[in-house]
Amino acid sequence: MGKRVLFSLDIDGTLEIGDPAGPITLAQVHELIKRDCIVGSGSDRVLAEQRAMWERHGVPVHFVAHKHRLNETRSNFQHLDRYIHIGDTEVDKRYAETHGFEFFYPDEFCNISH
Repeated sequence: MGKRVLFSLDIDGTLEIGDPAGPITLAQVHELIKRDCIVGSGSDRVLAEQRAMWERHGVPVHFVAHKHRLNETRSNFQHLDRYIHIGDTEVDKRYAETHGFEFFYPDEFCNISH
């Protein structure tokens, strides 16, 4: 059995459907889900707005969260091998590291998604 990884994705500046758009495509998100990763969003956006966004684009994510509460996401998905947050700002980095997540900028995504 492979390693279990959780990917928390910021939206704006990170995902192609963000405002501003980022480099990570919905096809890449679908690929992570297909690989049995736990995938969701960690954003400043309201949770209902995050859920609606994913539903509108047909992406069956495992969670939506506020990035400043990533500790709760980690608690909800215990016993995984890696917890990764991808975002485009220093704020994303600070929250990720505060809550025990590895942090990567969106342009580094290709290096960790294989």
